[in-house]
Amino acid sequence: MPAYKDKERGTWCCKFYYETWDGQRKHTTKRGFKTKKLASEWENEFKASVKAEMTMTLASFTKVYFNDKKGELKERSIRNKKYMIEAHVLPYFGERKMNEITPSDIIQWQNMMREKQYSETYLRMIQNQITALFTHAYNIYGLSNNPCKKVKKMGKADANRLDFWTKEEYDKFIATIEHDDRYYTLFEILFWTGCRIGEVLALTKDDIDFTNNRIHITKTYYRMNGEDIITTPKTEQSVRTIDIPEFLKNEVADYVSRIYACTGSQRLFPVVAEAVQHKMKRHTEKAEVKKIRVHDLRHSHVAYLIFQGVQPLIIKERLGHRDIKITLNTYGHLYPSEQKKVAELLNSMK
Repeated sequence: MPAYKDKERGTWCCKFYYETWDGQRKHTTKRGFKTKKLASEWENEFKASVKAEMTMTLASFTKVYFNDKKGELKERSIRNKKYMIEAHVLPYFGERKMNEITPSDIIQWQNMMREKQYSETYLRMIQNQITALFTHAYNIYGLSNNPCKKVKKMGKADANRLDFWTKEEYDKFIATIEHDDRYYTLFEILFWTGCRIGEVLALTKDDIDFTNNRIHITKTYYRMNGEDIITTPKTEQSVRTIDIPEFLKNEVADYVSRIYACTGSQRLFPVVAEAVQHKMKRHTEKAEVKKIRVHDLRHSHVAYLIFQGVQPLIIKERLGHRDIKITLNTYGHLYPSEQKKVAELLNSMK
């Protein structure tokens, strides 16, 4: 039925049947509109959104996208993606219809983003969000033209820039921290295993195999809205076992022995990532080495392995990368060129 006026409240309502994208017929009512036009517009937009028609606005399709992805993406990833879309995409495209946004519109939006002087890596992250929306609409809901496909991506991937410490720089840094400080052991694990910070913060005594010198990575930790959250790692490949050197096993064992009444399921490092970053910053200044992020200790571990001649496939397994391409795209430029060795080999055979 068409929009009607609620005589008691003096506002407009819409009450109608609709068909979902999978053919189900349902019924809904929405009240409280100031005008008949607003009620009718809401009804039309709602019907388009449940059928995921590409005449719907980008703001409405964003809801469809996140509903589809809720079983695939982790809560933290959804939160981060939503923030970037709400901050940088919806203000520009939110009320535009999906099938009316053109490659030219995307280019104009990119230029506007560049004027804000964000870093190249952040620009690429923003770009990835709008590209994901249109790719999903194109692949799943029949959007006839994907405007992002015809436009060069803005920004640069993080793989084009790596900050890391050499072994000498790390030695200077760790020397400024007392051995009985829990952060000493935490940083040692980060540097000598290449684990992500969330993986280390989720470690328990049960995750350490002191007999075989191994650490089992089965979960990750983060804090969101004041709540501690432990979940599965970033990808399936992130669930892995890392062999550790004897000295690191002994350091971890000594640390665990000093934790009062340590249970097998108790977090070994009951701190948040921000606290680790602050500690690192203070001791970076104290050691007078260049400033890097906590995550860059992962890069530092890889750089050290590469300079020791460790092959990419071994590094891939150690880091828990999904694909060897990720390892090579991120760290390939650190490997010395093999061209000179080939030339020397050919020369010796003449």
